[in-house]
Amino acid sequence: MTEAQALVDTSSTGAAELADRYVALWNEADPDRRREMIAGLWTEDGSHILQPPEEIREVAARPGVGMTAVLEARGYAEIEARAASAYAEWVGSQELTFRRREDAERLHDVVKFHWEAIARDGEPFAVGLSFLVLAEDGRIRRDYTFVVA
Repeated sequence: MTEAQALVDTSSTGAAELADRYVALWNEADPDRRREMIAGLWTEDGSHILQPPEEIREVAARPGVGMTAVLEARGYAEIEARAASAYAEWVGSQELTFRRREDAERLHDVVKFHWEAIARDGEPFAVGLSFLVLAEDGRIRRDYTFVVA
């Protein structure tokens, strides 16, 4: 796909393919492969910005803590560290598997889709919503992810 095609591809197929590559990153066990996937998905200065579940945001906002609970990783090294920690916590230790739902859509330079973390018994453990703002070459410039359930 050329750079021009990447920017103008508004098909649900293109959005689904990007969403599949994105979700595969979070399931990837091999650190070298994960690093390659990050470089293929994000721009060098890209970011992954995660809003955690409501209960975590409430704890952070309590008196005496007074923080906002937003996790932000900027650039390849920080995104790699974020992906490694997510893998260790959710896939490696809790044996969850991430998958996308069938609702990936693209509008100009934004792709949105829901994803699920699936437990070993096949039941959803968590649901998230990701908005990926793309650069002209089709890679992610900003990734806004919300844990919604």
